[in-house]
Amino acid sequence: MDSLSAFAQHLGIADLFGRGFLSVVVTFLTAGVFTWLFIPRLRDFAVQVGWADQPNARRLNTEPLPNAGGLAIFSGFIVSVIVAWALRPIVVEIVNIQVLAILLGASLLVLVGFIDDQYGLSPLSRLLVQVLAAALLIVNGLRIDFNAIPFLPIIPDAINAPLSIFLTVLWIVGLTNAVNLMDGVDGVVGGVGFVVSTVLLATAAQFPDRAAAVVLLAGLSGAALGYLRHNFNPSRIIMGDAGAYLFGYTLAAVSLLGTLKFSAGASLIVPLIVLALPVLDTTQVVIGRLARGIRNPLGHPDKTHIHHRVLARTASARRTAVILWTVALVCGMVGMAFQGVDWPVIVATGVLIAACLWFVAHRRVRAQKIESGRQASATKDA
Repeated sequence: MDSLSAFAQHLGIADLFGRGFLSVVVTFLTAGVFTWLFIPRLRDFAVQVGWADQPNARRLNTEPLPNAGGLAIFSGFIVSVIVAWALRPIVVEIVNIQVLAILLGASLLVLVGFIDDQYGLSPLSRLLVQVLAAALLIVNGLRIDFNAIPFLPIIPDAINAPLSIFLTVLWIVGLTNAVNLMDGVDGVVGGVGFVVSTVLLATAAQFPDRAAAVVLLAGLSGAALGYLRHNFNPSRIIMGDAGAYLFGYTLAAVSLLGTLKFSAGASLIVPLIVLALPVLDTTQVVIGRLARGIRNPLGHPDKTHIHHRVLARTASARRTAVILWTVALVCGMVGMAFQGVDWPVIVATGVLIAACLWFVAHRRVRAQKIESGRQASATKDA
């Protein structure tokens, strides 16, 4: 038992049987189980009321597919955070305010994303709400301080303040849209979201001032895994803009929690490297569309994304998702190494992520085979 506790402490777990660690585990499990069980019921309701994504130039589905998965992810996330707060209230008042700001901003974007999924909104209106959600973080003390970024020169406060605000808005809005643009192949965003959330969770656990970030990431990670059980190809439901906005915004915002005391610039290294896949994908898509003379590169769907290119080579949505999960995991482990996380923690995180992804993918594939067998029997009997 002593050796197990010692190993746990080496992984950043101060007390293996303490209230803090158990609250994180309960948060993760609550989010995962709630989302896992809620999605089938939500899917049935979505089919009845017509909440479905129609085939278009960006999507691969050939028939309407329920697109309310983001509501299930958000529900699991919020329920788990409430449970975590009940188990272990965060007593630092300023952190409470910042956590509430993140949850409020995420709620706003989920609402806007869901409205866009069902009725359609203009790119300008979506952008304005995203900027508003970023401003909500800034006024509550969550921002990127330019002067805290390593290897860059120190600039006067008169310039640093507006530049820091601009960088924060760019960080939040950019990552929110980058994650959304990746949502084109079954399982990609759900899996990448789980990988990024878990990597950031494991990294935040190494720092004493990021307890709030750990709780939020545990809930987001669990919700992503519960959703992925129903989204791995062939998908029964998709997250829509509501879910993609939730992942992008929350991951970008949580990466700013606990960065005000020390190592503010270094704390952004991990999320930047971990999220390299959606960032690079969005960059190459925007540049390509601008080169083709498209004035609104973010509002012109096509199939030039990285996941579309990988799909064209593999001819398999499952293999495409697994490849991109692997790329995201490698980026995450590299990011953890840059942050100075010990190798046992990095390896343990990688093994845990791989095991969880294999589990949900295996369950989805097995369920699909059972469904196909029942349909074949019904057809034969008919």
